[in-house]
Amino acid sequence: MRILLVGCSGFVGRALVPVLLEAGHSLTLVSRASQPLPAVQHPQLQRLQANPAIPASWQRPELQQALAQAEAVVNLAGEPIAEKRWTPQHLELLTSSRIATTRALVAALAALPEGQRPGVLINGSAIGYYGTSSSQEFTEASPAGSDVLGRLCVAWEQEAQVAASLCRLVILRIGIVLGADGGALGKMLPVFRLGFGGPIGDGQQWMSWISRRDLCDLIAAALADASYSGTYNAVAPQPCSMAAFAAALGRCLGRPSLLPVPGPLLQLLLGDGAKVVLEGQKVLPRRLQEQGFNFRDGELSAALAAATS
Repeated sequence: MRILLVGCSGFVGRALVPVLLEAGHSLTLVSRASQPLPAVQHPQLQRLQANPAIPASWQRPELQQALAQAEAVVNLAGEPIAEKRWTPQHLELLTSSRIATTRALVAALAALPEGQRPGVLINGSAIGYYGTSSSQEFTEASPAGSDVLGRLCVAWEQEAQVAASLCRLVILRIGIVLGADGGALGKMLPVFRLGFGGPIGDGQQWMSWISRRDLCDLIAAALADASYSGTYNAVAPQPCSMAAFAAALGRCLGRPSLLPVPGPLLQLLLGDGAKVVLEGQKVLPRRLQEQGFNFRDGELSAALAAATS
């Protein structure tokens, strides 16, 4: 397939691009950075520098042509949620990087003649859609939360839903993605390897996670299989508590995992962004299981071993 990738130049994209290239796809990577990651050289990979959140970018001839020639689009655009304090300026960036990009992309799809539109759009979202809870289980049928992330995800998905009348639409509510070189695990590994690791906060909050290679496999499957449609929780079948996660990581590395990271310290560093790791939600991949998706890393210890090997 000819695939246009938006927001796929970072932590997930470093793994996704090689997976799609190895499957024989031709890729066009749209990124604001002049030299976006992954730094892969391949005859089937083209890079275009543009800000996809700006509607005028999609009127550039090279981007119009790439979109018209694409058979599929993957949009994972969005600034990282929990890496900075949620100042008003950063909240605006978190919102615009998701909502404005998706709105501009869908408008560009709608502007194409019907016969030139891609057949499928895979659009990111997050399990923050559900809000947080220490006791509830969430499936794709659960209502949205009313907190900051819940409202953001609702607005993000509303922009993507406009594309449902234009092509097959798949929305992935992505959990905590496990990979050694980024995300939550990437931040925890150096501390654990020094023997100072432990649960964050009280350790009782839920972590709904997915290995990065399973997420890449899921995107590849949703591109190729037309039976994927609608919204899916992109999480592994075994959510766990933060304490259980820390203990499993300690066992995987052969290091102690008894020193908790105090919640107030994390709040001091990240402000409201600390809620992402101090509060959690138990999210289940019910539709993926009904779909028959095969998780390579459905069990936490195996996922951690694969990620850190």
